[in-house]
Amino acid sequence: MKKDYLYNEIANNITNKIKSGVLKTGEKLPSVRSLSSEHGISINTAKRVFLELEARSLIRSKPQSGYYISPLNYLQLPLAAASQPVPIANSRQPDQLMNEVYSTMGRRDLTLFSIGVPSGVLLPVAKLKKEIVLATRVLDDGGTAYEPLQGNIKLRRMVAVRSLAWEGNLHEDDIVTTNGCMNALALCLMALTQSGDTIALESPCYPGILQLAVSLGLKVLEIATDPINGIDIETLKNVLHKIKVCLLVPNFNTPLGYCMPDEKKREIVSLLSKNQIPLIEDDTYGDLHFGAERPKCCKSFDSEGNVLWCGSVSKTLAPGFRVGWVAPGKYKEQIIKLKLIHSLSSTAIINEAVGNFLLTGRYDNHLRKLRQTLMENYQHYATIIASHFPEGTKISRPQGGLALWVEFPKHIDTGKLYSYALKLQISISPGRIFTLQDQFYHCMRLCIGLPWSNELALKLKQLGNLAKAL
Repeated sequence: MKKDYLYNEIANNITNKIKSGVLKTGEKLPSVRSLSSEHGISINTAKRVFLELEARSLIRSKPQSGYYISPLNYLQLPLAAASQPVPIANSRQPDQLMNEVYSTMGRRDLTLFSIGVPSGVLLPVAKLKKEIVLATRVLDDGGTAYEPLQGNIKLRRMVAVRSLAWEGNLHEDDIVTTNGCMNALALCLMALTQSGDTIALESPCYPGILQLAVSLGLKVLEIATDPINGIDIETLKNVLHKIKVCLLVPNFNTPLGYCMPDEKKREIVSLLSKNQIPLIEDDTYGDLHFGAERPKCCKSFDSEGNVLWCGSVSKTLAPGFRVGWVAPGKYKEQIIKLKLIHSLSSTAIINEAVGNFLLTGRYDNHLRKLRQTLMENYQHYATIIASHFPEGTKISRPQGGLALWVEFPKHIDTGKLYSYALKLQISISPGRIFTLQDQFYHCMRLCIGLPWSNELALKLKQLGNLAKAL
């Protein structure tokens, strides 16, 4: 058997034994070496089997001990429904709750389930401080001078090198640095659209993107989206004649957390290219995969420069650093011109520090720990939701990222839940802020990027009790 087939075959066999009850919760699995010997596979292939089972949230590792079967309570929860937005372009203002929710950002007196970034406790703050000090010594004028317009060379080179992992095959000259991913998305939209144009987005969609689109005078056409596989391609085909640009988050979209299959990414890239519609790809969450390998991007399948690939370290390393980038393909000249007008230069010291952090390999070490924590948090959250939230509650099945989408029975209004939860020092993101239409009133997004503790578990249980009271 081919290596990939054998690896999947073994992982699927163990999965079936877990779900059928042959392997019980808490039971210890054979060691990597034992699995290798039993199936005649390499140690690396055996490790890959365990990583895949972890990604499926079926097992968890204990340091110096081995792998154990995870509690499966959360797998009994039904899957959140696919969205069904009205296929009409919309330019209404985002729900006012959006501003209220994001006004809580940075408040240390609240449990911020609402803000989709990893807690500072999970970030390598001390190492980043050292990189900043080093950057002031290395850079001319201590980092007080402007960077080249296209951005810090070290950072661009490292972003290009890392693209090899997902077959992006980018060169440093393909990349323009920006002030975070939202700045990259804004530059792309300004380069490709004019006020009154219509853009296609996933539904539900990150509120910041909705707010950005409306602020630029654009109409938003929300596309039906499946919580496992992403947008419905047939729906997209039906509206191609109406749209100027498509903006997608194929890898671990917030709030649903799905990873669009490669064949679907390839089909979308081909479809949009054939119809001369640019694709803006937000890949902010791509490094936060729960599986064994980093997923490919739509940019991986782009041979004509029609995909503008955007990324940052805001969700993985340092939200406040505002370090982002875009590989704009054939639209590079327009992006650079707009960067000159709107920001001129990124922050030299910060970009040098992040570029060096990527160069030293510390970033990958950090990511391994962060991904493990996020995956375990998903399991913790889902287990408590299964036991303490209202009957009939559904959740997403995130394959990576920072978000868990919760769908309550329809009589529960998460706008009201938000107000009541604030009185208990808990902040959530009501579902209605992820759309410009009248939908998702009974849904909410929870950030899983908080350090797990007994106190956090208690806050989740309190949230479930509040929902039951509604």
